[in-house]
Amino acid sequence: MLATLEYYFSFPFVRYAFVVVILIALCSSLLGVPLVLKRFSFIGDGLSHVAFGAMAVAAVTGITNRTVIILPVTVISAVLILRTGQNTKIRGDASIAMISVGALATGYILMNLFPSSSNISADVCGSLFGSNSILTLKESDVWLCTIMAVIVLTVFVLFYNKIFSVTFDENFSKATGINSDGYNLVIAIITAIIIVLAMNLVGSLLISALIIFPALSAMRIFKSFRSVIICSAVISVICASSGIILSLLFSTPVGATIVVSDLAVFLVFSAVSVFAKK
Repeated sequence: MLATLEYYFSFPFVRYAFVVVILIALCSSLLGVPLVLKRFSFIGDGLSHVAFGAMAVAAVTGITNRTVIILPVTVISAVLILRTGQNTKIRGDASIAMISVGALATGYILMNLFPSSSNISADVCGSLFGSNSILTLKESDVWLCTIMAVIVLTVFVLFYNKIFSVTFDENFSKATGINSDGYNLVIAIITAIIIVLAMNLVGSLLISALIIFPALSAMRIFKSFRSVIICSAVISVICASSGIILSLLFSTPVGATIVVSDLAVFLVFSAVSVFAKK
């Protein structure tokens, strides 16, 4: 196995994929904790459907650099979901379902009406569940992911205390002068950026797993916000790196293998939590 891994990692595109996987996993885990605590984790699933719709539009129009369309559309949708969710007539979960399902259906119709290849089923399956395109990354893709990841990490570190306050008590945050709506908007936009970065990794339907599973696993054992954040980041990076290694060794889909690794860790941490209480 070591010889096989050494052979694979001799190729630059495998090393690029490994770096991107770790960066995406780290960013996803950091934002996953506040999203789960705010009971807004489903936003990842909703925005991933929006990203699929935007990707279908990019494919139909023949745009090579699809990020140019996918990123702004997903960010705008994150803002719309946040604003619509504050409407007393349309609650947060309903607004997410409404926008995400509409975008998913529109994207699928466009791909059928204006197919970019002869195998539509493979294109749709690869977009929804991920494909091995993560192993065909170029150096420019890695730099783009690195820059965005640095931005996400910088924002999270600089506004850590504000994010902590808004996560646990928005009313108290507003009373102390913190612009909670603004920080919620920042969280939504950063989540949109991470989802766009993760689309080539796990696909539209599995992105939520990168956000939710590490946070839930850490919460089984730890109780403080800081310890959950740290543990979630460690779990996410370990699962992502082990997932891509296992996918290389056993020729399994990269995204699905990472998600299964996250699920396995969650089950282990849940079992440890149950035995610890006894």
